[in-house]
Amino acid sequence: YNPLSRYFGGEPYPARQQRASGSGVFISANDYIVTNNHVIENAETIEITTNDNQTFEASLIGRDPGTDIALLKIKAESMPSITLGDSDALQIGEWVLAVGNPFNLTSTVTAGIVSAKARNINILDYDPSSETFPLESFIQTDAAVNPGNSGGALVNGRGELIGINTAIASRTGSY
Repeated sequence: YNPLSRYFGGEPYPARQQRASGSGVFISANDYIVTNNHVIENAETIEITTNDNQTFEASLIGRDPGTDIALLKIKAESMPSITLGDSDALQIGEWVLAVGNPFNLTSTVTAGIVSAKARNINILDYDPSSETFPLESFIQTDAAVNPGNSGGALVNGRGELIGINTAIASRTGSY
C-alpha cells in the first residue's frame, strides 16, 4: 500500500478496529457485571476477561449515560460476586480501596481516604437532544486510579462495594 495515495488519490486507508479496556465488578452470582457507560459506549462487541484469564462475550443489559453506569451479563457458571454496601453510610476520612485494571495490568488495589461525598466535577455531558440528564454524586478519594480503573470497584474496609471508579482529576490524566 502506498501511503502517499491518501493525498494524491487511490485506495483509502483500511478502517482500523479500535480496542478499549476498563474494569468491571461482578455484582451477583447470576453473572451480572457493572461497569462505567464510558467503558462500553459505542462498542460493537464486549469481551470480559476475568482475573484467571477466562474470556467471555458479554451482553449489554442496560446503560445510563446520565450516571455513567452500564450493566453487562455473561453466560458462565456462577461467578464470585461482591457484597453491596451503603455509600450513604460512608464517612469522610474513612479508608477505601480502589480495585481495577489500570494500563491493562491485572487486578490492582490502591488505598486512600474519602475526602468528599456527593462531589460534582462536571464530567458528564448534558445532551439536550436526548432525555439524558447528568447526575453526578461522586465519592472523592486519594486512592490512586489511572486509565483502565474505570468501572472497577471502590470498596469500604469491610470489602463491600460502595462505588464504581469513574474519573481521575489530574493535569496529566494519570495519578
